[in-house]
Amino acid sequence: MNDEVTGSQDRSWLERLAQAFSAEPKTRDDLAEILKVAHQNKILDSDALEIMEGALQVKDQQVREIMIPRSQMVMISAESNLEEILKLAIESNHSRFPVIGNTPDDIRGIFLAKDLLQVALNGKDSFDLNSIIRPANIIPESKRLNVLLREFRENRYHMAIVVDEYGSTAGLVTIEDILEEIVGEIEDETDETEASQIKDLGDGSYQVAALTPIEDFNEMFDAGLNDDDFDTIGGILLQNFGHFPSVGETTNLDHFCFEVIDGDRRQIRQLRMTIAKET
Repeated sequence: MNDEVTGSQDRSWLERLAQAFSAEPKTRDDLAEILKVAHQNKILDSDALEIMEGALQVKDQQVREIMIPRSQMVMISAESNLEEILKLAIESNHSRFPVIGNTPDDIRGIFLAKDLLQVALNGKDSFDLNSIIRPANIIPESKRLNVLLREFRENRYHMAIVVDEYGSTAGLVTIEDILEEIVGEIEDETDETEASQIKDLGDGSYQVAALTPIEDFNEMFDAGLNDDDFDTIGGILLQNFGHFPSVGETTNLDHFCFEVIDGDRRQIRQLRMTIAKET
């Protein structure tokens, strides 16, 4: 009997989903709602839903919304010597660098750190920066992310220089920046890792990495935060905020107060957490 009931429920969910799709959603909001229903009915897990929603949002975003601004660009002067370039490559952990002339608006090309391997083989006396830089791809701030992603893939390049309406350098964007809008933060072996995801600050508060698993947080603080829909503290807090928070914003979850202390417009990185005193 139970098997029959379970089978009937499964068919009911599938029938409803099929009906939703058969209605042929006419807007992106309609499609997003169908995906949410699929998630609620356990047809999609949270990760799949996040990726699909990210892919839908990319179509509406422009490069200016995610680019690394000019003030944060790591650039190489066309007059730099080998030692200066090596030092910059090691300290920044970047693999690609815009090469500029006298000003950041004078973009000469893109330097790939991997080209230093050829220098190691041929000897540093053969090093000539201007002979190994690649052409720079210049794009406007208004370019749509989905269009740029297609260009990245078709033309097989990974970085573009962004210019404003006056032709001045406004920033840069990489293929990884776009992919992170879809799948979330991408880390590799060069990214800095936290020695501890939860640090006792000694004043009754704690520094908590947004990527801390909810399960680990619950275990440490004997808490009961729900991890059915989200795996990390950052994920459950984004839901609690109801929007993407700025540094300094706070929210309460159960008897915990969280303040965003590090992040940007794309991700929360670090939080300060205090525990409300019981009355």
